[in-house]
Amino acid sequence: MLYLSTQGGHESDISSALMQGLSPDGGLYVPEELPSINASQLSSETIPSFAVDLLSPFFENSSLSPVLGEICRDALNFPIPLHSLETKNGDLAVLEVFHGPTAAFKDVGARFLAACMERLLPEFSTSDTRPVTILVATSGDTGGAVASAFHRRAGVRVGVLFPKDQVSPRQKHQLTCWDGNIRSFEVDGSFDDCQTLVKAAFTNPELNRVHRFSAANSINIGRLLPQAVYHGIASLQYWRAHGSRPNFIVPTGNLGNAMACIWAKGMGMPIGDIVLATNSNRTIADFLATGHYETRPSIPTLASAMDVGAPSNMERLRHLFPDLGSLRTAVECYPVHDQAIRSQIAKDYDRFGRLWCPHTATGFWAYDNLPESRRLDKAWIVVATAHPAKFNNIVQGIVNLKEIEVPSSLASLFGLPAQFEPLRAELGAFSEALARWDE
Repeated sequence: MLYLSTQGGHESDISSALMQGLSPDGGLYVPEELPSINASQLSSETIPSFAVDLLSPFFENSSLSPVLGEICRDALNFPIPLHSLETKNGDLAVLEVFHGPTAAFKDVGARFLAACMERLLPEFSTSDTRPVTILVATSGDTGGAVASAFHRRAGVRVGVLFPKDQVSPRQKHQLTCWDGNIRSFEVDGSFDDCQTLVKAAFTNPELNRVHRFSAANSINIGRLLPQAVYHGIASLQYWRAHGSRPNFIVPTGNLGNAMACIWAKGMGMPIGDIVLATNSNRTIADFLATGHYETRPSIPTLASAMDVGAPSNMERLRHLFPDLGSLRTAVECYPVHDQAIRSQIAKDYDRFGRLWCPHTATGFWAYDNLPESRRLDKAWIVVATAHPAKFNNIVQGIVNLKEIEVPSSLASLFGLPAQFEPLRAELGAFSEALARWDE
């Protein structure tokens, strides 16, 4: 299978697309066409076996194809449970994708990408012995997941860029508790500034002569493909149990999680409607409403990992649906402000006895604000993206709890010392910081 740039100027095989992250012309890689999957023939007994069935066409004839099963077993070795919720009316479930090492859905894609790149490095290092320098802009969760996935892997180093004062205290610690091949940079700006620095580095000829860059956030197709797995297997499990297609509500900021769900449906998985939940950053919602696409500075919110004013994966979404009418048929979007997030966390703790992180709360707010006929007539799955313990500073006060139990994997990270480097949101300053890495 060929992978094409959304900018139209480059094509690649899967191995090169994974290692490059971003196309040389500045575009994002997309499959030449989505494979057609017969859902009835897929195994849903385990997540790794399902992942192999779903993803095999994307790796056909590549050096990763023979070891895809090994990669999936290594990367997807934690549960992704689907839980039904008791409601007075309607059919509602929550898909928990936060049981990986850093308690966020980003672990799925980061661990898969790291497992792939570890196996590809010898193949790509015969003529270039420079370490691969992965640059990742993060609005909260991606950086921690990528750092965890690549920590102490030979031949790879990771630079994590996060916005100053715009992540939760526990998120910040998780972004800065690493040593060895991981460096963290606190950018004096927004997530969009972090993302702009990464893209500028990728497209700067002088920096590329010195460094061997790659990407591990959702601009890398290796992050998105495995995320299609949990949407796909949840839909298949529901379909086999109930004989109908569930609809999905996906909290999203940079559109990676949403794009993976859209691709899963496009491959033939039994997915019905797809609703996107965002926070007060309205770029996606306003585009769908007006047809006019305009990026804008991001706004800090309680759902900080979704504070994105210029979502990268909009390129992939518009490439797949170049016509606005077809795009509006494929997805809809509900923006959710901070007070609604607070209210939803309190409301659902009362009615379900469950705690949501602020991002997951946007998904449940969207569900509650669907037209009543759609809630009654259709089954819905809300994707829960992060463990609430990562946002204890927000959630505990809302529900009047003294403490939220912390997953053991997360607790072990909190015991490590933090270290990071302040960074101006300027390419020159970033270039100097990268040069110091080589000293």
